[in-house]
Amino acid sequence: MRRFFLALALSAALSALIFSQSGRSPFMGRWNFNMQSGGAAWLGITQKSGGLDVWYQPTGGNVYQVKDVKANGSHLTLVLSQPEDNRPGLTWELDAAGDKLTGVQKRGQRTTPLAGVRAPALNRPTPAAWTAPEPLFNGKNLDGWEPIGNPANSHWVVQDGLLVNEAKGDNLKSTRKFDDFKVHYEVNCPEGGNSGFYLRGRYEVQIEYEPLDYNPPERRIGSIYGRITPKGNLPRTPGKWETFDVTLVGRTVTVVRNGVTSIDHQEIEGITGGALDANEGEPGPFYIQGDHTGGLKFRNITIALPKR
Repeated sequence: MRRFFLALALSAALSALIFSQSGRSPFMGRWNFNMQSGGAAWLGITQKSGGLDVWYQPTGGNVYQVKDVKANGSHLTLVLSQPEDNRPGLTWELDAAGDKLTGVQKRGQRTTPLAGVRAPALNRPTPAAWTAPEPLFNGKNLDGWEPIGNPANSHWVVQDGLLVNEAKGDNLKSTRKFDDFKVHYEVNCPEGGNSGFYLRGRYEVQIEYEPLDYNPPERRIGSIYGRITPKGNLPRTPGKWETFDVTLVGRTVTVVRNGVTSIDHQEIEGITGGALDANEGEPGPFYIQGDHTGGLKFRNITIALPKR
């Protein structure tokens, strides 16, 4: 153990030396964290106006800019939230060593270890051809799908050939995992409904028909939640069937909603809130949020894969 900490200290010292010689911060880049308490978090760090521009994606909610940032060589302090009422503030203390960030999260008197790695680039060419679409939902039962959490809290059922979330409860995920794909699904979201269709279990395509003042454009229906705002101004049609065709290759996404391309070959910088993990280089399942509201219906969920 002593040797490990000595090696870590030497690596951090080397990172600080490289930084002092090159002027490039060792924190530059995108970083993925699998959290000890479950879920995933992300940091995106660039240099701007002589300092660091830091964006943070917590395990839930949306990505936001961190204003309180202090960097000293290979050590970084981030104040992610200030104390509020009976809720203590949240601070990250991180040290850079090569392609890793290690440190602790402090919330009040509670300290939790942190370990982050550089996010993969995922630069992949568009496949030359795709397989014929195959169903992911058979319209008869929940074969190929399972609740996330306690099955007793799941309200997902099959009714009249439709996948229905009868009430707020568990999320639902596919038992298969996927890398690059074209997925098609049709959804009927009621007025006031809120859900999401997650790609690889890490990137949420937003589904919602809440009042417009509830969400900014980058968190409305058809967005990559908090990351990419859809183009155009498609009609909002709560209670009616809509189609989504989503292509994901590496971290490049295209979204076609109701036949209109609203996101065209754009990069997803990092995970969104609710990601199952931060292992962006690995295949992952689809999952559908059921823990926000009930009343949503899905049908005709199919997938096409790159032809080998």
